[in-house]
Amino acid sequence: MLTGLCLLGTGCVGMPDEGPVVETQAEVDTGEELGYYNDPQSPVPGESPTDIVKHFLDAQAAIPIQTNTASEFLTRDFASTWRPQQRTITYAAASLPQGSNQITVELDGANQIDGRGRWRGSLPERAEELSFSMQREDGEWRIADAPDALVVPESWFSQAYRRVSLYFFDPSARILIPEPVYVPRGERLASALVAGLLQGPTAGGQVERSFIPSGLEVDLSVPVTGDGVAEVALTGDGVVPAPQDAQLMVAQLARTLAQDPSLTGFRVTIAGEPVALPGGRTTFAIDQGDSFDADAIQSTSLLFGLREGRLVSGPPDVLSYADGPMGAEAQGLRSVGVDLTGSRVAGVSVQGDRVLVSEVRDPGADLTQVVSGAEDLLPPAWDFAGRLWLVDRGGGDARVSVVRGREPREVRVPGITGEDVTHAIVSRDGSRLVAVVRDRRADRVLVSRIAYDARGRPRAGSRAREIAWDDIPRPSVIDLAWSSPTSLAVLHRLNGALSQARTMAVDGAPVGLTGIASTFSQRTRAVLSTPRATDPVYVVSRAGLVDVLSGQQVVAEPEASFLTYVG
Repeated sequence: MLTGLCLLGTGCVGMPDEGPVVETQAEVDTGEELGYYNDPQSPVPGESPTDIVKHFLDAQAAIPIQTNTASEFLTRDFASTWRPQQRTITYAAASLPQGSNQITVELDGANQIDGRGRWRGSLPERAEELSFSMQREDGEWRIADAPDALVVPESWFSQAYRRVSLYFFDPSARILIPEPVYVPRGERLASALVAGLLQGPTAGGQVERSFIPSGLEVDLSVPVTGDGVAEVALTGDGVVPAPQDAQLMVAQLARTLAQDPSLTGFRVTIAGEPVALPGGRTTFAIDQGDSFDADAIQSTSLLFGLREGRLVSGPPDVLSYADGPMGAEAQGLRSVGVDLTGSRVAGVSVQGDRVLVSEVRDPGADLTQVVSGAEDLLPPAWDFAGRLWLVDRGGGDARVSVVRGREPREVRVPGITGEDVTHAIVSRDGSRLVAVVRDRRADRVLVSRIAYDARGRPRAGSRAREIAWDDIPRPSVIDLAWSSPTSLAVLHRLNGALSQARTMAVDGAPVGLTGIASTFSQRTRAVLSTPRATDPVYVVSRAGLVDVLSGQQVVAEPEASFLTYVG
């Protein structure tokens, strides 16, 4: 039996995971000040072993964040080797310390974040009991052995850390890929962002690459001038990159630093030598990386769909027939996918066995059949490079393929290939494939990372990892879409006619106050969402089209049999 123990005066408040508020595009809030301090006490003479362990855990939840006080509870030898930076363990509740020479603390609802700030999910049950070896030193009890981790309440962690993304390039150096991590809140955000980038790619070289030279580190910190310019001084063995690589390095830094709302620009030096772009420019605007961002690249916010078998497009209340061949005449289609610019469309036949591709607006364009002989194709998806992604359910034996030009090429994705896949979407940067796999008990949401060669040709997917549902034992997914570059809008059944649209992070981390969780009493069949925060999120039901964030019905009795955004 756990005895609830709150180790901070902040209260035993769980990390929030739902709420009727809009998700920001960067998945972070702009308020950095925590509004309080927690200055933990040092050891006092005569404390018992259990008191020492309790106060050691208390001291790890210091605000501002520091572990100097916590180290005072350790023996001198162990203090020199303790490495709390290796990972962070958060917990919902903890038992009172028990024991004498060997103290144990049992955690409940524990999760872990690795040393790079990446969410790693639930702590294995066998690891939820922490052990602390005690030893007398100078007549006082001290801890001689403890986990190499920062162990803190989840309520403290949600207030002390924020979720951001580090941006790395794809192997072809054409697009930036976001990697979500947690960094400390406060005035040193720019320092934390740059330090994270310097550690290099987190998903492997065939998924992403960095153009920041290796062997560099931040020189103390990243100060910010009064007019919002960050001074990124790097030291180490790295050299100033060649002009083309320097442009990519600057874009990578810019897109990452843009998450600090206090910044207007930045400068970079390596061993005192300034990094300059063509023309000698050494001060860079914070939007320098936007041209490499799949969600900042010009893409339409119109809806596309099918009405009476013909392609339609426009705002939800004014859907009109497209001028191209699929809008001029019914082609026997059941679903469509439109590229990011809204210019090319792929349509899946009613039988699910063929894919046609044509232009959206050109009435003289040809209809090209790129796939035939399939069994049961899901709606197609496009990425930034104009690659067309297809998933053939194949009677519970799914196959993933990508079309470049007119030839489909199979891409093996362990955990998804060969399974009963009911839904699949691809991120606009092409780095993530998310699929819903159905088994006899429940639906599972899985995510795989896609590896490419230097020419941008897909090689394979990583083994798909499941995104856990902590609060729903047997989820039933109706539909899903991207709600940010690193999160999903998932529509699922609750019971009977009740359904819910909720946000899920691609790494399984709590979405906090950036998430949505809206319940609908009428039967629903689709969720429409994009990675851009400026695009509305809709749920399609028999009664009409509902704006998820406002709860207002936008269109009554939608005439389209299928609706989608681009991508």
